[in-house]
Amino acid sequence: MNRYLKLVNFELGRFIKVYLVLIAITVIVQVTGIIVKANEYLAQADKAIYEDLMPQSQFIEQYGQMSFLNFARSLWFMGPIALCAAALAFYIFLIWYRDWFGKNTFIYRLLMLPTARINVFFAKATSIFLMVLGLVSVQLILLPLESTILKWVVPTDFRVDLALSEIIKFDYLAILVPQSFIEFILYYGAGFILVSVLFTAILFERSYKWKGILMGIGYTLLSIVIFAMPVLLMIVFNQDYLYPLEMLAVETFLGIVVLAASIWMSDFLLKKKVTV
Repeated sequence: MNRYLKLVNFELGRFIKVYLVLIAITVIVQVTGIIVKANEYLAQADKAIYEDLMPQSQFIEQYGQMSFLNFARSLWFMGPIALCAAALAFYIFLIWYRDWFGKNTFIYRLLMLPTARINVFFAKATSIFLMVLGLVSVQLILLPLESTILKWVVPTDFRVDLALSEIIKFDYLAILVPQSFIEFILYYGAGFILVSVLFTAILFERSYKWKGILMGIGYTLLSIVIFAMPVLLMIVFNQDYLYPLEMLAVETFLGIVVLAASIWMSDFLLKKKVTV
């Protein structure tokens, strides 16, 4: 366990500079964006009311009051989130290939450590998971700050104040910030399973080279089909065979099967096929 935790700390440390840059971009762009969007709305209101002589009540009726959701739908807000998601998706592959193609072929040193090779797999997966949680935590801290800035800039008559609990129910935020522990397990568990499957696909490629690319793609598709089998059957036969709770239980079981298969296959490849 101690060596595993050291590996996790090591993996986090290797990405920390880029990670801090992603956090800085998110903070700067979103805080700037809420100010820009609020001022754009006020400029529109000023033009309509003071230049076009539109009554305030008519302007509000026609254009609506500004709320945080107006900002949440903008590129200012969604852009940094998409950038962070894309960066972590890219890092799922970089976290392995950097060790092989880096300056000193570091994977040799990792696999020769006096610990089970599967710990390298777990450490890399855990570091990805922790970085996702870290970015979501930063976003949760930013939401109240951005809501406060909106209140400072936009007068009361022209805005609708939303509680944090109402904001996080909006669209994609409801996935990033699950409303219950069960939803957290489902959403982030599915994400962890996906990362594990992709890791296994990468190890297939590293073990069998060109043939491994096809094996990795095939393994990924097979895992997706197995996990989505109940839904696919419902679509094909156009009939609901399971109640919601039954569907949840079946999907949970299939997710555990796919995760266990990925861990077992990755352990096999790291022990038997990936050489140093």
